[in-house]
Amino acid sequence: MIPLCDVNLQHASIMSELQEAMQRVLESGRYILGPEVKQFEQEVADYCGVRYAVGLNSGTDALHLALRALDIGPGDEVITTPFTFVATTEAILMVGAKPVFVDIHLDTYNLDAAQLAAKITPRTKAIIPVHLYGQPCDMPAIMAIAEQHGIHVVEDCAQSIGASLQSQKAGAFGICSCLSFFPSKNLGAIGDAGMLLTNDSEVYSRVEMLRRHGGRVKYYHEELGVNSRLDELQAAVLRVKLRELSNWNEQRRSLAYAYNVEFAAVPEVTCPSELRDGTNYIPRLGDENSFLKSVYHQYTILVEDRDAVVKSLQDDDIGCAIYYPVPLHLQKLHADLELPVGSFPNAEFAAARCLSLPMFAGLSSEQRQQVVSCVKRAVAKISTA
Repeated sequence: MIPLCDVNLQHASIMSELQEAMQRVLESGRYILGPEVKQFEQEVADYCGVRYAVGLNSGTDALHLALRALDIGPGDEVITTPFTFVATTEAILMVGAKPVFVDIHLDTYNLDAAQLAAKITPRTKAIIPVHLYGQPCDMPAIMAIAEQHGIHVVEDCAQSIGASLQSQKAGAFGICSCLSFFPSKNLGAIGDAGMLLTNDSEVYSRVEMLRRHGGRVKYYHEELGVNSRLDELQAAVLRVKLRELSNWNEQRRSLAYAYNVEFAAVPEVTCPSELRDGTNYIPRLGDENSFLKSVYHQYTILVEDRDAVVKSLQDDDIGCAIYYPVPLHLQKLHADLELPVGSFPNAEFAAARCLSLPMFAGLSSEQRQQVVSCVKRAVAKISTA
């Protein structure tokens, strides 16, 4: 069996440190918003190059509270991508705002900045670019448009911690950014966990209050808040893993580039590309992209007759997944937007063909070659059928 993601393998390499961290929390008697959370918040802020961090219950809560802190609500519009996990638009709906979609660029799967300005109206209050699969969006272009129109940018970094663009970490461009520490993420907890990052002291103060039932002082509540506190156990575990994150991310990049080499002679497979100095290219082993560093949360290809490829992988006991099979504008949740098939052709094209292959630090070259061989056999059968 080759899994899509092997969390147990990751844990095995640092088990003694994890056990020591968990034991430390158990013996402390402090389980909510204690010293582990405080230190982890500072460590992540330093790692990502921002001033403040607020530990939360999930990445979804981070998105929700970011919009709350920016006073976005009914009558407002928030621009984002239709090709992402539903949490992005859930947060928009939670505050009563309307999601407005911009199609993706097929080379990167990210929001196409060239189409952004046309979607801005007087009601637009924020843009949420999603750094999908671990690759940063074209943030210089997005920030320039946002600044021109006086619009906030909230980065969805659920899949991109450690990624960078022009030597600046994803999450350090907008007024705030949102992290997810779901167990399968590059930096994953052993349960749900998330975080908001910001350089803005007012956003920090507001979110820090909102996560504790809307009060700065216990039992004194200034506004409607939520219970969204990163607990000590998760923070302690994540602190151990954060020390390994850069190494794990580099392993992911090397694996992605090796996949690219092995698929180079397979025209039926479209490999993920990276942005470099305004152009897109498919990097290979030995390449060094100083402009952008994707952290490859997923290694996602495009193939025709995806179901046949999936069946072949399953028959060979190889893990794979589809992120995401239905674009958000075609979900029942957003039926009221009345956006029919064809509204966002690139997102729909990708949703019908995208397939994520095994990607994790520790994936061996033998395992990778087995994955590649299976995909090659599957597409060869399809092309000759």
